[in-house]
Amino acid sequence: QDLSLPNGTPVDTSSPASSSSLLNRLQLDDDLDVETRDLFVTVDDPKKHVCTMETYITYRVTTKTTRAEFDLPEYSVRRRYQDFDWLRNKLEESQPTHLIPPLPEKFVVKGVVDRFSEEFVETRRKALDKFLKRITDHPVLSFNEHFNVFLTAKDLNAYKKQGMALLSKVGESVKYVTGGYKLRSRPLEFAAIGDYLDTFSLKLGTIDRIAQRIIKEQLEYLVELREYGPVYSTWGGLEVELSEPLEGVSACIGNCCTALEELSEDMTEEFLPVLREYILYAESMKNVLKKRDQVQAEYEAKLEAVALKKEDRPKVPTDVEKCQDRVECFNADLKADMERWQNNKRQDFRHLLMGMADKNIQYYEKVCVT
Repeated sequence: QDLSLPNGTPVDTSSPASSSSLLNRLQLDDDLDVETRDLFVTVDDPKKHVCTMETYITYRVTTKTTRAEFDLPEYSVRRRYQDFDWLRNKLEESQPTHLIPPLPEKFVVKGVVDRFSEEFVETRRKALDKFLKRITDHPVLSFNEHFNVFLTAKDLNAYKKQGMALLSKVGESVKYVTGGYKLRSRPLEFAAIGDYLDTFSLKLGTIDRIAQRIIKEQLEYLVELREYGPVYSTWGGLEVELSEPLEGVSACIGNCCTALEELSEDMTEEFLPVLREYILYAESMKNVLKKRDQVQAEYEAKLEAVALKKEDRPKVPTDVEKCQDRVECFNADLKADMERWQNNKRQDFRHLLMGMADKNIQYYEKVCVT
């Protein structure tokens, strides 16, 4: 039966030849809005800097844009991890009602000891690139002045020392909310979000631990395979009549080693980083939810204070109205960001799981060839 979208566009329901072809088709669908974008940011070209006091890595951040907020159509600057961390802190301060994408952990990446190794640096580069692309795609964060400076300033350290202190009115209000207000109860829709995030974090944490154990066992098996293969080659040299089949076994074990190593690397470099990113993403969303709760609690406390006053007031005090506006602002922004996050999550995990299935199929095809 032919299917079509609500707008009448026909849907191709034929099965793809492989998961890779389906992945390519989905990628084309995701890129349909490229022509409408006006800001492109990439992170590449990591370089190691050895100084007297410290050693660190910088990354090239390239920006191409047609936005009027930028003086030039293209910029290229170098940034280190602490600069990305500064940007995220500034975004949290100035945009407290929005979900700020997470950064990768500063030092610890499971399975990697040397933070200057090529594997670590490349994994971090990908994470930093995704961090900036998340901000670039956000309809509010991408216009933040701190983000503009991060992308364009040649000397970011000088800018940090000056300090902009350009917190929005909402940011200032939220920043100075004390913890003395106690929320009665979350509205049902936000309580549901909180429950979902708790369950989501728990499930991802379990998957992460299992994946770590699988990788560990694969690497241990790989060590044994590498010791096992040469035994047959040595044996073949001692018995001429059996040399051909024994060399065949040795070559087969070598192919298995290569295939298993590729599979383990893919899980370490592609699968695990996405899990960790979304675990951190869930924590970021929980923090925004807590800030929303603080503002709502403040609003409830102000309403109670007004109700307890005996004198008649012709209208609600201005500060109460402002607090109500902040609650509504938080609610609208948080729901919009949650919807955007869910869309990104579905897309990311769709690509991740299909890619993982494809890699496993390729692995078994390589090791099962006779």
